Amino acid sequence: MTDASEMLEVASADPDTVRDVFAQRGWGDGLPLVAPTAERVDDMLAGSARDPDEVIAVLPPRSGMATRRIIAVNAVLAGCRPEHLGVLVAAVRALARPEVNLRGVNATTHPVAPMLVVHGEVARTAGYNAGLGAFGPGNVANAATGRALRLILLHVAGAVPGAGDASTQGGPAKYAYCVAENLDESPWGGYAASVGVDAPSAVTVHCGEAPHNVHDMEASGPAPILDKVASAMTSLGSNNAPVSSGEFFVMLCPEHAAACAAAGWTRSHVASYIHERARIRAGDLRAAFALRAWAPWQEALPDDSAMPVTEHPANIRIVVVGGPGKHSSVIPSWGMTSSATVPVEH
Repeated sequence: MTDASEMLEVASADPDTVRDVFAQRGWGDGLPLVAPTAERVDDMLAGSARDPDEVIAVLPPRSGMATRRIIAVNAVLAGCRPEHLGVLVAAVRALARPEVNLRGVNATTHPVAPMLVVHGEVARTAGYNAGLGAFGPGNVANAATGRALRLILLHVAGAVPGAGDASTQGGPAKYAYCVAENLDESPWGGYAASVGVDAPSAVTVHCGEAPHNVHDMEASGPAPILDKVASAMTSLGSNNAPVSSGEFFVMLCPEHAAACAAAGWTRSHVASYIHERARIRAGDLRAAFALRAWAPWQEALPDDSAMPVTEHPANIRIVVVGGPGKHSSVIPSWGMTSSATVPVEH
């Protein structure tokens, strides 16, 4: 799967047959696969004038070379459409950024999975779901793009359970984990611009857990809503607890975001408030973790101090996602990783 010169002859293009042939070679994700015929791969590549054999990234642990053609092969396998290829290419670039620490992400026993967030124009033109049920099933763009990124990790990076993915229990987010930002209902504009990526379309990769639900049906102001967000973040079981640089993505539903904005709160206000409220007694954290990667000022705190679960408010990332209903979510990271946001090429 990492060498475009290797051709595999399959007697039938039936998805179950392709799945079974791939499984015999240790490939695939266990679900039926679309046959990546030369015609389908060429159609996937047709929208780009770029060199199809350009190496986009080298992905650990296998150090597999992800060319645009190899990305297209996996996009076809997953059921993507040509308009999704640019998002996948950008996602692969993001995965290879050093701050993401993909080698560690794939090697850990934690159930971490790269979450792909699609921002801007391409979310609309390529049909990504940013609204009701955005993390769930029923949308081709979200499902197929998320699945294709996982197939790239399996086939190119070598993140196969056991050999290259040491996750103790795995997790459903390892099948497909893709969502779009609800830019139309964000009171603060796009997330990508807030982190310095000024492009019509962009993607963010955050390596973390599946979403942890936060619900507040009653509050009209930001504090009670965000107190519940903070509560969901203060768990001794979190991988972020012993790692002071760990990120949290807080995916606010439009109604919760609107309540914050109506009170005059910006993204920075929201992150700062959560940082102040999401705290655990330092002594309890010390008792739970002999191995810690804390900032020096956190190590210096007395046991009775309330310590923030991450060292800086900038590690709390605020994105608006979802539709009607007062449910938001918190997505803790694996810990030893940082998110990356990159533009989508045209």
